[in-house]
Amino acid sequence: MNAELLTIGNEILIGQIVNTNAVWMAQTLNKAGISIVHMSSVADEKQAIIDALDAAGKRANLVLITGGLGPTKDDITKATFCEYFNTHLVSDKDVLADVTAYFKNRNKEISDINKKQADVPFGCTVIRNKNGTAPGMWIEKNNVHYISMPGVPYEMQGMVSDFVIPELQKKYKLPYIYHKTILTQGIGESTLAELISDWEDNLAQHNIGLAYLPSTGMVRLRLSSKGIDALELKNRVEAEAEKVKPLIEKYIYGYENYGEEQPTLEAIVGELLLSKNLKLGLAESCTGGYISHLITSIAGSSAYFNGCIVPYHNEFKHNLLKVDNSVFETLGAVSEECVTQMVKETQRTFNCQCAIAVSGIAGPAGATADKPVGTTYIAVAFNDKVLVKHFVFGDNRMRNIQSTAVNALNLLRKLILES
Repeated sequence: MNAELLTIGNEILIGQIVNTNAVWMAQTLNKAGISIVHMSSVADEKQAIIDALDAAGKRANLVLITGGLGPTKDDITKATFCEYFNTHLVSDKDVLADVTAYFKNRNKEISDINKKQADVPFGCTVIRNKNGTAPGMWIEKNNVHYISMPGVPYEMQGMVSDFVIPELQKKYKLPYIYHKTILTQGIGESTLAELISDWEDNLAQHNIGLAYLPSTGMVRLRLSSKGIDALELKNRVEAEAEKVKPLIEKYIYGYENYGEEQPTLEAIVGELLLSKNLKLGLAESCTGGYISHLITSIAGSSAYFNGCIVPYHNEFKHNLLKVDNSVFETLGAVSEECVTQMVKETQRTFNCQCAIAVSGIAGPAGATADKPVGTTYIAVAFNDKVLVKHFVFGDNRMRNIQSTAVNALNLLRKLILES
């Protein structure tokens, strides 16, 4: 079964809100064995909605629609449904009872406008709303299922989980879809593709697709397959993930289970520090505390994170971290010697086995002839071992900060594991 997700609402089109409904539905439907073939958003305009419904019915046999079901004049989905499906609105007694109870439980009188929430297209299957007042509507036309639901996320989610998915599972034998995502850091998308080219070429014979998902400093590799035997499907994908591992093992920092929260480097590093009873201290110049922000975004990080110094000016690199002034005069603050002295003093200052020190030119100003914007030195330390890496990231300030952070965290992770 193929599905299209259609969102109705000007608030989506003008960027006033983010379309989180489409993300949630896509994940939920995939886990139920339903493939998404198209997503679209249209304005609160009758003809735009009619055209979208018509186009969706040609692409998919399941069309899930959200938005436009409120009681106010700008919500026109129900009236447009009636025109498109050649029907008319009728009051549903069960929905009216639901809406009445909804207001009564909140010690409010139901208004005539709110009573209109009980009006639904004649002939549709009504989906009761346990979390709000607007019911869902399920209409079939030319072997296509059109299901309209409220745009309020928790109301829509309740309908999909409690009614839509179970009903579809009763009507159809849905296949299984399995995704396995390999998380990599420290290698670019094109270089990664070259390394695994032969392996990738063989995936099609196993009915497995591969997608590259690059982001700042990282690339995710998503393996996907569909079949009727869930265990066989999972084993097939997992086997291919193991085959590619020797080719890129030094770049892999974790794996992602589809539909679950993506493991972050800061969480993975935190778990590693916690498991080995290690403490961490930071010295952040060019990142200005961003790495500390990532570390402390993880609940329980106080068990392994001792603190951070942000010596943005050279005076405080010297005063707080004992960097010799001669380093600034001869090599500059953005240098291997500077971050080496910073990371060692960070260990002493915070009495920690592990430390990270960074110094760089985030931009847009500050570049020199031999140090362009994006030039960054990262030092990581574990006990008496220190590793320093030199990078030139690019000319975008925020991406430089983010790239420094992810590279620093992964360098520390690898140093601890290799030691």
